[in-house]
Amino acid sequence: MLIAHPPKVPASDITPRSTYLRRREVLAGLGLGALLGPAAAAASLVGAKSRFSTDERPTPRADVVAYNNFYEFGGGKSDPAARAGSLTTSPWSVEIDGLVAKPAKYALEDLIRSSELEERIYRMRCVEGWSMVIPWLGVPLASVLARAEPLGSAKYVAFESLVRPEEMPGQAGFLQLLPWPYVEGLRLDEALHPLTLLAVGLYGEALPNQNGAPLRLVVPWKYGFKGIKSIVRISLVEAQPKTSWNVQNPREYGFFSNVNPKVDHPRWTQATERRIGEGGLFAKRRPTLMFNGYAQEVAGLYAGMDLGRYF
Repeated sequence: MLIAHPPKVPASDITPRSTYLRRREVLAGLGLGALLGPAAAAASLVGAKSRFSTDERPTPRADVVAYNNFYEFGGGKSDPAARAGSLTTSPWSVEIDGLVAKPAKYALEDLIRSSELEERIYRMRCVEGWSMVIPWLGVPLASVLARAEPLGSAKYVAFESLVRPEEMPGQAGFLQLLPWPYVEGLRLDEALHPLTLLAVGLYGEALPNQNGAPLRLVVPWKYGFKGIKSIVRISLVEAQPKTSWNVQNPREYGFFSNVNPKVDHPRWTQATERRIGEGGLFAKRRPTLMFNGYAQEVAGLYAGMDLGRYF
């Protein structure tokens, strides 16, 4: 199997011990403690280990929170960690609308059902050639969409991020890298795939601001820019939605953006990758896996498609 069951080790060995010991505080910070009650709160964080997790060693937390793309806070990899502390993430709401029978605006604590909370250790791959292994905490996107009851005419899911230039310096001034809001999209079958996650945490903690707090998309077989951060709207639509990087530079960034070692970015190869936390710039590069190693799970979504054309 390309996706292995997680190793049978104590949760305290996977999550930093300091976090493990304050797990009830973590869940309260996610806004889920009141829904769970004290006993269930502790169990949900340490007991819901997903069958989809890889058995690879997670990237050190210090690297995961310090090396990011989040252009709302600047174009440098260290800019989000340096600048995202200004972002207010509570209270937070997400609107689900479009081709659904039950459109609604949810407070975050109502949107994320604690009974579905899982830790999933996923390989993650960036289009620039670096990769990580991250223990995410979240819920399947499919379970959230089911509550809105998508109509038969819905073919895609569109996502929209927060616009708040007074707190997000990359959205202000004359040096903005992208038009705002940041928008992304998935085909509906991709969105409903059990690997697709709405994440509210990593390493057993609430998402740090620089990693997309308080709610972000995780699609582990696609390049990282598909993982839209700080989500405020999810819309079910019939036509393929616009996506920020595809609009900005369609030659370099396709709609599907599946990890594919055979389709290079015009400015660099995608055949190999460098794992963050394994030696810096001098780390040995490793072969890139088709669909980031999740081919057994997702290749059927693209049967018959020319993946060189639909990249």
